[in-house]
Amino acid sequence: MAVLKTPRLLLRRWREEDVVPLSAVNADPEVMRWIGDGSVRDEQQTCGGIEAAEREWESQGFGLFAVEVRATGELAGFTGLSIPGFLPEVLPSVEIGWQLGRAHWGKGLATEAATAVVRFGIEERGLERIVSIAQVGNHASERIMVKLGMQPFCETVDPSCGRRVRVFELLSDRFITASR
Repeated sequence: MAVLKTPRLLLRRWREEDVVPLSAVNADPEVMRWIGDGSVRDEQQTCGGIEAAEREWESQGFGLFAVEVRATGELAGFTGLSIPGFLPEVLPSVEIGWQLGRAHWGKGLATEAATAVVRFGIEERGLERIVSIAQVGNHASERIMVKLGMQPFCETVDPSCGRRVRVFELLSDRFITASR
């Protein structure tokens, strides 16, 4: 079972007790603004998302991590790796994504968590390329992508919601060189 530790965070697999706090994050319109069509998600949808993430862990050997604040044990949100099947034109690829509750914004936690996940993907799972996808206008996510060493790859439209997205990529050799 994959568990990653950073100075402030524990990245771990999902537990049943994560559904309620993640549902609260998913119910916040400001958090969901840049996700899909911007719709909030209820507890049933959140539970389905966690179940899908766990299935991806079983089938791919990677998935979304629950992000827990080590000092408090609070669930902050998630970060992790997934197959971006909603955007077929970038396949085959593995995407890194993240979503934290508003109380955890502006503290560098998403970058801290994503850096650990990129390292996991490259060093533990042997990924040669990782992409990240953000809707045009989501400058906060794009700043994280740049901090990860990612570079713009293309701009297109997410067919699932009709919104424009930018795809950034990171090649493993660039990450390994940068992290030395």
